[in-house]
Amino acid sequence: MQFGLSAPFRGPLANPSDIRTIAGEAERLGYGILTVADHIVVPTLVDSTYPYSETGEFAWTADGTSDCMEQFTLLAWLAAVTSEIRLLSSVVVVPHRNPLFMAKSIATMDRLSNGRITVGCGAGWLREEFEALNIANFEQRGRVTDEYLRVMKALWQESPASYDGEFISFPAVGADPKPVQTPHPPIWIGGESMPAIRRTVALGDAWYPFGSNPKFRMDTIESYVARRDRLFTEAEKADRDPATIGLAYNCAFHNEIAQTDSQGQRQLFTGSAEQRAADIDALAAVGVTTMIMAVTAPGLEATIERMQAFSEDVMPLVS
Repeated sequence: MQFGLSAPFRGPLANPSDIRTIAGEAERLGYGILTVADHIVVPTLVDSTYPYSETGEFAWTADGTSDCMEQFTLLAWLAAVTSEIRLLSSVVVVPHRNPLFMAKSIATMDRLSNGRITVGCGAGWLREEFEALNIANFEQRGRVTDEYLRVMKALWQESPASYDGEFISFPAVGADPKPVQTPHPPIWIGGESMPAIRRTVALGDAWYPFGSNPKFRMDTIESYVARRDRLFTEAEKADRDPATIGLAYNCAFHNEIAQTDSQGQRQLFTGSAEQRAADIDALAAVGVTTMIMAVTAPGLEATIERMQAFSEDVMPLVS
């Protein structure tokens, strides 16, 4: 099992010194992935339902702050201040950027990082952000995402590349240099809905769900397996071997203190080090190979302490 954590991209820790410290500690402590989230602008009034909250409220607007670093810029900076850890966009809202720009930028980052970029992708949920950016129609975001991913793959693999689609068309162009990773950096599809599952089958190298979506709750091994099996069924319908789809999992509810889940039982990945390690082993047994853990805390010292505690107390217990 490989473990990852989020790099600071907003709030008090989002400064060069603290980001560098956390990234360096992550490498030293044996974490394999650093993630960076994506918002270009944060509307001050949000009526859209946030999919990873029980109430649907977007916490960023609740606390009155709207700061966040631009994802691609921070990923490139992290590539310069690290040497081994993989860098994951978690997730890039694909319709927010021109796919030719994304393909070029990601290929450049992959070159500069010596092949350490993983592209976590999503279609987006925040209508107000789409409207503020004056980009693709929000209702078409799923189709836009699929087409943009096909465009990026073409640019990464063909020379020259051209495309004639519903949302973007261009004649033959060169897009060198290509990424270090072949045929391209891994594409992880974020999301739990059937469109996300079908996108994974059609275009993804791995499925990357968040466990805290109330509509598709995956806070037990059984509920995760049920959703995973839907993915595998769709793969078989499309004549794709399910074994070719990697399985990752973003665990938002990790805690050193035991919590209660929706069935009144101990929440997975909470409690003692032994309990959390056993839960991780159970998830590994059903095919998951990467977990992103919530180990950040208010303040640099507290964050480093949580990172160290998980690395020293839990990781060694995982089979």
